[in-house]
Amino acid sequence: MIELENGALTIGPFLAFTLGIIVLFVGKRLNNAVGALREFSIPEPVTGGLLLSILFGLFYWGTNIGVEFDLAARDLLLVYFFTTIGINASLSDLRAGGKPLLILLAITIAYMVLQNLTGISVAALFGLPASVGVLGGTVSLIGGHGTAIAWAPQIADEYGIANAMEIGIACATFGLILASLMGGPIAKFLIARYDLKPSEVQPQDVGLSVDEARDGINHLDFLDALLAIHVAVILGLILNEVVADLGLQLPLFVTCLFAGIILTNLVPKNFPRLSGREWPTRTPAMALIADIALGTFLAMSLMSMQLWTLIDLAGPIFTILAAQFTLAIAVNIFIVFRVMGRNYDAAVVCAGFGGISLGSTPTAMANMAAVAQRYGASHLAFIIVPLVCAFFIDLVNAMLIPFFLGHFG
Repeated sequence: MIELENGALTIGPFLAFTLGIIVLFVGKRLNNAVGALREFSIPEPVTGGLLLSILFGLFYWGTNIGVEFDLAARDLLLVYFFTTIGINASLSDLRAGGKPLLILLAITIAYMVLQNLTGISVAALFGLPASVGVLGGTVSLIGGHGTAIAWAPQIADEYGIANAMEIGIACATFGLILASLMGGPIAKFLIARYDLKPSEVQPQDVGLSVDEARDGINHLDFLDALLAIHVAVILGLILNEVVADLGLQLPLFVTCLFAGIILTNLVPKNFPRLSGREWPTRTPAMALIADIALGTFLAMSLMSMQLWTLIDLAGPIFTILAAQFTLAIAVNIFIVFRVMGRNYDAAVVCAGFGGISLGSTPTAMANMAAVAQRYGASHLAFIIVPLVCAFFIDLVNAMLIPFFLGHFG
């Protein structure tokens, strides 16, 4: 489970998953103890995950031994989470999300262009190549760690940026932190300023309401929801193979999301099932599994950040991130909120956009979940935000990155 080799302490998947659970409990205790964390809807896995990553950083500076994690279990949790989002998506929600989805997509694409231009402009102030600015733009921020790792070798080879990997990972890491801390406060500000409330009481997409937590669920409810998720994942695996044969590479969680949508909207709710229950769309058990999967995924992601690798890259990178952070807040408050309707759903979307703009899809969902569990559910937000950031963003980014590198790099 634990191996020490070449100055690195490697923690296996079982212990990494166990630590992720511990981090969730630590985050919950800290949020309960520190009113500001709870007041600004900082997700519990963010609180605990950041604390543990800081402790691992102090351990490295004291011993010169880095801590690394096998995150295979974390990646499976992401598949579970997005499958639950797909299963909870009804055709009526998708129809309602049509126009808002297109609007949010248009805003996001325009924002991605601005994000790259901002990164390039700040890099130029330091006399750095434009390719460094693109690394500090959609490559690492909207794109996240995966996109940064995928593009860094090519940028290093073609544009002579020897430390492209370190720059990309540093920007992605700090962007994830900023995104995790931004969504909740923005939503709180908008909800308080405009006295916003949900238009109707809806069941939670992620996590349980107070009443649901008090009433509880039984083991058969849980197993029935788990079985539905597994059926959807199997279909998602098949879809992923079909898409790959057509020449399009999509993350597995994206095809599992669509598989959940397909099953929920094609299988009648009262269709005879082995469990004897209706298809578990928006059941408390499904919301509970979504909460467990998302919370543990994000906790494991944040606790595994190697903060000690980022110190030497401070100056220009922190300036780029400060500019990107300012841009993200301005776009969120003055454009996203207003264009999306200036209502409660728009405020929850803004919490998600905070995660999209600087972090990752799971960060966006965690931000929205924290807000929704405090103020009320928003099905519209939980439909359009994952569709924009889990599917369309990767496709657009795959075209924008080479365009900016070719014209400015």
